[in-house]
Amino acid sequence: MSDVAVTGLAAVAPNGPDTEEYWKATVEGISGVSGISRYDAGRYPTRLAGEVRDFPAAEHLSSRLLPQTDRMTRMALVASDRALADAGIDPAARSGFDMGVVTASGSGGFEFAQNELQNLWSKGPKHVSAYQSFAWFYAVNTGQISIRHGMRGPGGVLVTDQAGGLDALGHARRRVRAGVPVVLAGGMDASLSPWGLVAQITGGRLSRSDDPRRAYLPFDAAADGHVPGEGGALLVLEDAAAARARGARSYGTVAGYGATFDPAPATGRPPGLRRAVELALADARAHPADIDVVFADGAGVRALDRAEARALAEVFGPCAVPVTVPKTMTGRLYSGASSLDAVAALLAIRDAVVPPTLHVTDLAEDCPVDLVRDTARHLPVRTALVLSRGHGGFNAALVLRGESGGEP
Repeated sequence: MSDVAVTGLAAVAPNGPDTEEYWKATVEGISGVSGISRYDAGRYPTRLAGEVRDFPAAEHLSSRLLPQTDRMTRMALVASDRALADAGIDPAARSGFDMGVVTASGSGGFEFAQNELQNLWSKGPKHVSAYQSFAWFYAVNTGQISIRHGMRGPGGVLVTDQAGGLDALGHARRRVRAGVPVVLAGGMDASLSPWGLVAQITGGRLSRSDDPRRAYLPFDAAADGHVPGEGGALLVLEDAAAARARGARSYGTVAGYGATFDPAPATGRPPGLRRAVELALADARAHPADIDVVFADGAGVRALDRAEARALAEVFGPCAVPVTVPKTMTGRLYSGASSLDAVAALLAIRDAVVPPTLHVTDLAEDCPVDLVRDTARHLPVRTALVLSRGHGGFNAALVLRGESGGEP
């Protein structure tokens, strides 16, 4: 099968509104998690979040488009512009049928929907925007990006919660291998409005701490939930040979992908994360020893952390590979989280540095992982594994390999 290269990246994150600012902050261990600022969250049990502040949507999108779009879609549209520019692709110079879009969203446009419901309750149906018919929908980012750039090739949307960003990249890779020259893919979520926050609180996995240094502690003995966040990343995927032929810069290749679904708890069968890792490694024709770093899911929930650490130990051996959870600096961005981790993994390959996991002070005894803590670790990174799990049993694993790595 042909190699699929990543030629463009665009990140939007709470600790950096664009790719290089996000990466600089992440390597330096600078967090974007703080108290929710857009409304008074004092009445809610969760009051911390990773907000993307000062996002310049109005500088990039027309005044006609802004009233039509939710916050997550504005981020996705700006990220699509940046990712295509980073790849050196001018959509206007290509056939629309040669370009596809695959995105993931865990919640859809909750903030837009809440605003229109408030209009309905307080003012009546005549004051509800006609754009409510699609602005809330999970697939809206794919549709709006396709319209903006004239991308008329295969499109898709994945709704697998946290795993969605990796699932979108796996699906995009399949489309490129099927002959689509360019596919823009990734995940973006922004569900921190009161309605969106309450929906997340009901899941029972959000931290109730008011201390940003103690609210999200993956693999720590004191782990007690995670911090929500907003943002994500989009990536441009192309056939590697075609990208080289046009002189494009490649960040690396999507070498392997695996996805599984957890069995029902009553069956007594093990979770599917280990199997997803094994599938991704086999797809990449890689051995466990080939992986230089794991970007872990890092749920911040004791039982889930224990299960992930067990899966890693079964595949790699206890503490046998560096593990990192840079999401401690952004919160968990739902579908945006794993595509943002994919960007971080590719930049780790580029710069030979593994970003840190913040605030973990008491690594749990039942989590035997070599966690990169507090400061970045400089080491050669040729191949990275990115993991993600979605609420309800979704598991995804992605192997990314440096362009110069060749076959293992």
